[in-house]
Amino acid sequence: MPIRRRQFAALALGAPLLPQLPLTARASNPAAPSWPAQPLTVVVPFAPGGSVDVAARLVMPRLAERLHQPVIIENTVGASGTIATQRVIKAKADGYTLLFGVASSVLIAPLVSPAKFRYDGLRELQPVAPVASSVFALVARPGLSAGSAGDLLQLARQHPGRLTFGTDGVGTSLHLTGELIQQLTDIDLVHVPYKSGPQVLTELAGGQIDLAVLPIALVQPFVLEGKVKGLGVTSRQRVATLPQTPSLSETPALHALEVEAWQGLLVPAHTDARIVDRLARETAAVLAEADMGRKLAEAGFKPMRMAQPQFAAYLEQEKKVLESTIQKARIRTD
Repeated sequence: MPIRRRQFAALALGAPLLPQLPLTARASNPAAPSWPAQPLTVVVPFAPGGSVDVAARLVMPRLAERLHQPVIIENTVGASGTIATQRVIKAKADGYTLLFGVASSVLIAPLVSPAKFRYDGLRELQPVAPVASSVFALVARPGLSAGSAGDLLQLARQHPGRLTFGTDGVGTSLHLTGELIQQLTDIDLVHVPYKSGPQVLTELAGGQIDLAVLPIALVQPFVLEGKVKGLGVTSRQRVATLPQTPSLSETPALHALEVEAWQGLLVPAHTDARIVDRLARETAAVLAEADMGRKLAEAGFKPMRMAQPQFAAYLEQEKKVLESTIQKARIRTD
């Protein structure tokens, strides 16, 4: 939610970027000899059919084959992914419970609701490996008079506080992207939070809301079938699978916009380093497969390959940038 890295850190508009690094093994020690001796559970913090779930279901079966153990995906939905995140934080640190994490629940939620979410995602979870990145899309209901991002800005300025945009919750990466679009263009939209991306898309296609900021992997079929209008994507370049949908940065008022989002594996803190290393190596091996790269691309993702220490540093930098963005936008839900 590939890294000519601006990822979601682009919200800082010019924050220092972490370079793409070659994959290297952190240690040559073999994994704990008894691991894995039973099936693994990967907790996905969003509903089945959503973009995060799609990425997990593409990659996890191949990881299972490499580990010679079943990998069971469990969708634990609610509170913008924080229920799933806290479930993994509290799990036994034995390498059998993993989080298919995203910025919304791992990094953002404790920043926007510190009284409600009393956890530190980078202290109570151990980053293992990135999996994929994706870009977002700004999409509109079929009947909206705006046919482009420029048209939308004109319409929004004519009717401040009237147009609605839906996302998968308050304080999520999608919400922050919508807020950033408003900040850059000085327009006033009304945020409508939902429990999941598929729910937002259904409401948008039905005309209940005007706009939505959603992962491109989710909206792509709806745009291609004409069920919603694609106004723009948040990457600097157009997306190959949606060539007719421009980059939002092609609109002068949004020329600085560039947002991508990561998905990756994390485990409870204090998990044996040998297990973490094994998981990181096997995940990287899966992502290096040409067929996996093709499948991810068709679904709207880019594989991410990064050594475990660099992934941990990447998330630390991401947290700093997000914290700055949230403070500027004054987003608090406590």
